[in-house]
Amino acid sequence: MSQSRPRIVIVGIYVADLLFKATRMPVIGETLLGSHFAMGPGGKGSNQAVAAARAGAEVFFYTRLGNDAFAANARQTWQDAGVTSRATLHDDLTTGAAHIFVEDDTGRNAIIVYAGAAAHMVPADLDAIEQDIAGAHIFVTQLEQPLEVALHGLRLARKHGVTTIFNPAPARQLPDEVFPLCDWITPNETEASLLTGLPVADLEQARRAADLLLAKGVRNVVVTLGEQGSLLHTASDSIHIPAIRAGKCIDTAGAGDGFTAGLATALAEGKSPEAALRFASALAGISVTRSGTAASMPDRGQIDSLLCTGA
Repeated sequence: MSQSRPRIVIVGIYVADLLFKATRMPVIGETLLGSHFAMGPGGKGSNQAVAAARAGAEVFFYTRLGNDAFAANARQTWQDAGVTSRATLHDDLTTGAAHIFVEDDTGRNAIIVYAGAAAHMVPADLDAIEQDIAGAHIFVTQLEQPLEVALHGLRLARKHGVTTIFNPAPARQLPDEVFPLCDWITPNETEASLLTGLPVADLEQARRAADLLLAKGVRNVVVTLGEQGSLLHTASDSIHIPAIRAGKCIDTAGAGDGFTAGLATALAEGKSPEAALRFASALAGISVTRSGTAASMPDRGQIDSLLCTGA
């Protein structure tokens, strides 16, 4: 392992983000004039890789890409952020893309993701990076790639005694075998509700949902609650971490990915769970003041500076 930086392996997808801003979402059959358009790097796994690398971790990222212009953008993005790519190129497939709508006044977003080549990932793909996983402090995955791939990655990490962080997004039902493989799980309110069948609209409801996730075998639950901050819930503690604000909210699209990446980085560095959540909150708090997903992720100095202000 690196002697200077904690090592994190992330498995997920890359997509080209096509971002549109307007006053509201159009309804079916309607055309609206937008206020802004931008294209940039995205995909939950890739966003998390960029965020963790900028936050100070040594990051290895695996996905599948088409052999196209979007793939070239991906490789440049990772190079610029200091992410080590383990991506494979596939001539017969296209790199994924995402439509991101952002509401002008509030920064709220709605997203459609097409995973492209990454949708064709298979569990055996991860056998080629097993030694990367074995040498990591933290393994992170999500649900934009096939569930079977996420499961295989979690199993490999568990086999080698590597701490696992599972970001169960986009929201979907999951088999019971997933949960005991999760040292940490990081659902938002919607995801926590779908996983448990319970409403999650406030802190007490989040605690009840987190109790059920613990009963399913998860070791540490972190429910992200948007402006309400986050909840750290374990068998022995239940701690509410308020949101850390860094300025006006412009775009929330990258906040969840930034939070998971910040949590992974801080835990890999040996920070306490509560300190790790504050670090994650600071990273996410900065990201929402900027447009885009990967492009919104701050560097380590900016995160540490915000934490030092006591915001």
